[in-house]
Amino acid sequence: MTKLIISLEKSENLFHYINFNQSFNNVPMDNKEKLKDIVEFIQRLYPGQHPVPLHAPVFQGNEKKYLEDCIDSTFVSYVGEYVIRFEEMIKKYTGAKYAVATVNGTSALHVALLLLGVLPGDEVITQALSFIGTVNSISYSGAKPVFIDSEVSTLGMSPESLDEFLYRNTRFDEHGNCININTLQKISACVPVHVLGHPCRIDKILEICKKYNIKVLEDAAESIGSKYHGIHTGNFGTLGILSFNGNKTITTGGGGMIITDDDELAKKAKHLTTTAKVPHPWEFIHDQIAYNYRMTNVNAAIGCAQLEKIDLFIESKRRVAFQYKQFFQDIDIPFFNEPENAHSNFWLNAIFAENMAERDLMLKYLNDHGIQARAAWRLLNTLDMYKQCETSDLSHALSIQQRLINLPSSVKMV
Repeated sequence: MTKLIISLEKSENLFHYINFNQSFNNVPMDNKEKLKDIVEFIQRLYPGQHPVPLHAPVFQGNEKKYLEDCIDSTFVSYVGEYVIRFEEMIKKYTGAKYAVATVNGTSALHVALLLLGVLPGDEVITQALSFIGTVNSISYSGAKPVFIDSEVSTLGMSPESLDEFLYRNTRFDEHGNCININTLQKISACVPVHVLGHPCRIDKILEICKKYNIKVLEDAAESIGSKYHGIHTGNFGTLGILSFNGNKTITTGGGGMIITDDDELAKKAKHLTTTAKVPHPWEFIHDQIAYNYRMTNVNAAIGCAQLEKIDLFIESKRRVAFQYKQFFQDIDIPFFNEPENAHSNFWLNAIFAENMAERDLMLKYLNDHGIQARAAWRLLNTLDMYKQCETSDLSHALSIQQRLINLPSSVKMV
């Protein structure tokens, strides 16, 4: 990891003459040409699009056919054949034994944490570099997040940072629970994230969490189609979740999925996401406080059509990533490639600027010229509602956040 950071920092300083407050007119000519080359390359990659979106959905399959069928059946809510079909298709595609469809990825995370036994007052370890839904789901369960550093080689949680934090800050109580010695609260779960579709070192994270009796929930929201050591993401932890938001590799408009190999947890997941309704011919009986989180038949109909095309989508996205890699290698700008032992879906392609000022200058130029490039999320521990949460040293996560630029990464169907 150290070697990679050094190599990124020693790459050509694209804008090392520039103060961020200076106008573009003061940028040296060579660097202006590089910026223009980037814009022209992306415009050639996605011709006829202005602006070029960050990630637009593609509907070229059976979406309209299945939606018409769904409407004709009158089963447009969560009761219908497409929800069941979509779950079956996800099981087959990911290799999971069970799949339970939800309204979005955040709701899937929320229910999954409850299924793992996370209680109000517990602590849940996650990473500071992630989408807000990851940490909000922890708050929904009444638990408090603890933020761990990321690593440059995967963008995901650093196993070394996790191990060091647990070694220095925890002990076991008489029941074998992992207790944070700083807060005296139980650490009940860990939620690593496969960032931008790239698998983290989930095997190492699992080893560490097993040693400390902490359950693992994989946030694989962005990584459908990604594999680590040949296994689809989301299948390593006790539970995993996927997202099908409008900007994901495949979409249902809004939707998520809980995947697991655990029979009992799958049964509970279905019950909790359908308001804990007890089957009865005419009575409305509910046996616990639960959630109206089940995916609708309309959304699932789109998902079925999308999943039929996923192999083509992944092939296209990997082809785009290769073109990006070659282009940025030629102009000496670091491109984020898939991690070791991983087969990534390249949900969003990313490059690294030298620092935050240069990142912002690049982002401004690209967006001013119709390229919807974006920064990484702000670190979650810097947001007002999470500033009081405990963290490890987050120097690597901060470095990534300050330098990373996400580029247009839509599927290209030919």
